[in-house]
Order: sequence, then C-alpha cells, then structure tokens
Amino acid sequence: SSHPFRPLMCFTLMFCVVPVPNVPPPHSTVRPGSPVPVNTNNPGVRKAARFGVYRYNNSSNDLFLFKESQIKKAMVQIVRGLKYMLHVEIKRTVCEKRDHSSLDRCHFQRNKNMQRTLRCYFEVWITPWTHKVHIPVAHCH
Repeated sequence: SSHPFRPLMCFTLMFCVVPVPNVPPPHSTVRPGSPVPVNTNNPGVRKAARFGVYRYNNSSNDLFLFKESQIKKAMVQIVRGLKYMLHVEIKRTVCEKRDHSSLDRCHFQRNKNMQRTLRCYFEVWITPWTHKVHIPVAHCH
C-alpha cells in the first residue's frame, strides 16, 4: 500500500522538511558507514526516489511534472540517518507544474511528441527522528 506523499516545506532546493514516517533500516545487521545494495521495491527506497523527483521538478524549466518510472539501482548507507544513492528513470507526465498535482495521480505522457525520459542519480539523506530530508545530489540527463 502506498502512502500519499505530504507536501514538502522547502527552504532551498537542497533542503526540505517533511513529515517522514519512521523508515526502518533496510538491514539491521548493517554496520554504519558502508553503503549496501537494497531492494528497489523497498518502501524507503521508493519514498527517497520520490523526494529526488520533487527536487528535480523544483529545479527544472519543464512545464510538466516528471515522475519516477523505474528505480534501476539502489544503495543505502547508514550515516546519522539513511542516505540513499539511487539510479532512477523518470518520465514526463501529463500534469502541468502550475496545477500542483499529486504525482500519484499523474499519468505518463502518451503523446509520442511529448514523451521524455531522463536517467537520474539522486542522493537522498533522510533523518527520520528530525523529519528532515536533504537532497545534496540530483543529476538528470
């Protein structure tokens, strides 16, 4: 079951505060410091990917919102919270930015001329106990 994403309070493109439910560490046996692969269907990974998409949408000049279409690879590092390193494919949706639509309700473009796919690398750092999300890296091409 997917949780609706609540609005971000962003102070800069880099720094947003959100009500983050407690995301359990993917592997309780992981030692702090070493990045480990994590399943791309992990709820924390999916949430982190969406934060990366928010960051991309906040900084893009596109009229339309993009949304994650596939999480290709995910790593997580336990370092004062959870730092996700994600390779994500994102696609243009039919939702215009100015409508402030919920991404969950935005469908991908069907019109061939309007379709656009980007490959992104996101680093998303979630500290659940402070309800903070920091997205230092969001590269899409």
